[in-house]
Amino acid sequence: MIVYFNGQYLEKSAVRISPDDRGFLFADGLYDVVRSYRGHLFRCSDHLERLAFGLGELRIQDFDPSAIEDIAPRLLEANGMSNAEAAIYMQVTRGVAPRSHKFPPAGTPPTVYVEAKPFSPPFAIRQAGANAMIIADQRWQRCDLKTTGLLANILAHQQAVDAGAFEAIFSRDGILLEGSHSSMVFVKDGVLTCPQLNQHILPGVTRKVVLSLAAAASIPNECRPCLEKELPDFEEVLMLGTTVEIVPIVAVNGRRIGTGEPGPIARRLQQAFGEVVKSLSVEAKLPA
Repeated sequence: MIVYFNGQYLEKSAVRISPDDRGFLFADGLYDVVRSYRGHLFRCSDHLERLAFGLGELRIQDFDPSAIEDIAPRLLEANGMSNAEAAIYMQVTRGVAPRSHKFPPAGTPPTVYVEAKPFSPPFAIRQAGANAMIIADQRWQRCDLKTTGLLANILAHQQAVDAGAFEAIFSRDGILLEGSHSSMVFVKDGVLTCPQLNQHILPGVTRKVVLSLAAAASIPNECRPCLEKELPDFEEVLMLGTTVEIVPIVAVNGRRIGTGEPGPIARRLQQAFGEVVKSLSVEAKLPA
């Protein structure tokens, strides 16, 4: 596999990360993932805008996220994935410096890594639906930044997996927020209900697309605090994400959601999302 590492295109096996890299020592960095549908980067500008915001908040300098728009097609071509399902993974850390809690000297170059990976969409789970469980949120206070510090997410997700669930839903002070690696939206009284964006919720790109699709389809929607005690009243729960797209959650904590089957709003949104993917224009195709 050919990857991008600090300005070079080289075999993945040749990449060498310094033990003094702050990403390794402190998880001092950010990442993002963009889907490529047969050579079409999906909502790349939204992902790069989010990455740019995170870099600004963490004060990581000297990398322009727009460079990914040139890097990604080269990686897809080099790895024979220009006409395949793929995912572009990108990570930027504060760079290499002697271990110290303070920032390294100005001008320390960030470490930049990008790879294009083959991707198999989870078709079966999208159709059948999945189970989830609610877990108390123990993450830090800036979950709106897509940092590489994901230990709390990993532990929550593994707890869900150990219990036979597909995803963990974080709850803080009785308010449902998001999944361990996804956005969550709910349907109550026919209204698509979304948790309000704040520092405890990552502004999901797929969530943004789904809200736009709901508005276009005249599906009522609102953003407000979604309460854990409302769980019995939810007719549908939807898991959203770059890699999963839209997955109906049919049970939470062993309690059936609605009929226990994927609901009508989930199906309408899945169809609308699929149409968006199909309609990606020829002009948007990545150059060879």
